[in-house]
Amino acid sequence: MKIRYDCSKCPGYCCSYDRIEITDFDVRRLAKHFDLDFETAKRRFTRQYVKKSEKIDEMILRHRKDSVYKSICMFFDQDERRCTIYAARPGVCRKYPEEGRCGYYDFLKFEREQQGDDEFIPSA
Repeated sequence: MKIRYDCSKCPGYCCSYDRIEITDFDVRRLAKHFDLDFETAKRRFTRQYVKKSEKIDEMILRHRKDSVYKSICMFFDQDERRCTIYAARPGVCRKYPEEGRCGYYDFLKFEREQQGDDEFIPSA
């Protein structure tokens, strides 16, 4: 499958998803990356997202405020607009977008061509 997107030209849209669900395996990978024990890594990097009405109970990555999006993954470098833990990134990040195309990248590329601005970022 040919990849038809370039994450290095994106401002980190997928990293701004409110819920980036991770597993215990992902926490172990992060713990090893930062030379921490599991519980410390879990406490420092994750939080529980619970929505009882929809029977949702997920462990998700923590966020912080961002200048482009409302908030973004805590591991995202906001100056360089890239992942700081790429080698240790969670499984969900490794799989995204699960096909050869990224819809946001296609949209972003189109908008940049229309605006004649290689760094244009559509605002909400």
